[in-house]
Amino acid sequence: MYAYKMSRVPELVICSFIVVSLLVIHFFSDLLRASLGGYYNQDVTLSQLVESQSPDYAWFLKLLVNCFGYSCVFVPGYLIYKYVGRINYLERGNKTFLHKAINMCITGNSGYDQLDAGSSTADKDRPAASTAPKRTSSQEAVQLLWCFGGLMISYLTWGVLQEKIMTQNYLNFNGESAKFKDSQFLVFSNRFLAFLVALAYLQWQPSSVRHRAPLYKYSYASFSNIMSAWFQYEALKFVNFPTQVLAKSCKIIPVMLMGKIMSKAKYESYEYVTALLISLGMIFFMSGSSDSSKASGVTTLTGIFLLSMYMVFDSFTANWQGSLFKGYGMTPLQMMCGVNLFSSIFTGASLSMQGGFMDSLAFATEHPKFVFDMVVLSVCSAVGQLFIYHTIDVFGPVVFTIIMTLRQAVAIMLSCFIYQHSISLLGIFGVLIVFVAIFLRVYCTQRLRAIRKRAEANKPKMAV
Repeated sequence: MYAYKMSRVPELVICSFIVVSLLVIHFFSDLLRASLGGYYNQDVTLSQLVESQSPDYAWFLKLLVNCFGYSCVFVPGYLIYKYVGRINYLERGNKTFLHKAINMCITGNSGYDQLDAGSSTADKDRPAASTAPKRTSSQEAVQLLWCFGGLMISYLTWGVLQEKIMTQNYLNFNGESAKFKDSQFLVFSNRFLAFLVALAYLQWQPSSVRHRAPLYKYSYASFSNIMSAWFQYEALKFVNFPTQVLAKSCKIIPVMLMGKIMSKAKYESYEYVTALLISLGMIFFMSGSSDSSKASGVTTLTGIFLLSMYMVFDSFTANWQGSLFKGYGMTPLQMMCGVNLFSSIFTGASLSMQGGFMDSLAFATEHPKFVFDMVVLSVCSAVGQLFIYHTIDVFGPVVFTIIMTLRQAVAIMLSCFIYQHSISLLGIFGVLIVFVAIFLRVYCTQRLRAIRKRAEANKPKMAV
């Protein structure tokens, strides 16, 4: 009996870490409420107090509050990670649910070896992908049109609704107009639905690849992913959507820099040239697409900063996910499921601490049109991710890049048509430079691959 009680001590300590951490974070959140003037008004949420500050600088307070909310996950997780390593908790024999969950998070071992073996045996009976019959030209064309249409419809709808939700007014039942301001709630709804879609797809069509990665590895990509999404939504309050789309086209430079820092990657000379051309076109576009209603110095600097941080976090996400693919060999859907799981946990914890859930749900109950736009936005985000993985799997990254490049061009024209954004001749010239550089990059990449394939094919002949 005594040994049984002693075996439960680690579980009690781990649970106490979670409870004490949440109490401390809640205490500091109350101090933050008091400093913002909400101590005597308990009906006002922390997110509402932040929104009541100066509009030009409220985003900075909101960023600090969001990161404070993410600590609800990071702090207990770090303490548990250190504690279980110190007492060798994972080597113990008591296979409780908590033990299995922590083991899965830290080592990637679920403890269900028998179940995994059974699924592997079942997968061996399935026909291999390499033995599948080759598609005819007409089937290839239909498949390409399916991928092109799916990516275009899902992400064009997503882009238009994204700008509408963050910039347009919604009418309530009394005819009063209001704007939706909590971009983190949109990030949560997008990521949670994407997690459910990926999980349902994996349950419906199990992968033959056994998952081996520790779950905590996904948290880094998840954090950078939700931060990039948050910066992207907030940037729409200071810059228009065409400027943001062109900024996305400029992501090549930070991706290359992050790749050299994280993976010691090497790049061809044409990649540097096209990256500089894209940056030059971006400068022309931003100079030629100024909005008179968003022309204050604070707004301009804020918009540039938010877009820059978006590109930094997004570049880290891509490179970190690439390192996970190389190190653990998981499928894209497993990656989608893991990253969106932690994204939902992070944003859900932050929203709960701020009271943003109730605030956003109250806005949704009063503005039914917002609910429709939010649901369609989340569905398009989740479906778009599935089309991305399917397109890369069937046609490769080059075809996918071409489709997404065309999507960006159409998105700019569609946004200018719907929301009357003006672009001068200098801005149009910048757009042309950017997309010519992108197509040049795709062409050079394809040509370089063809040259390398021919060189590899000629090697045996030269040896003979």
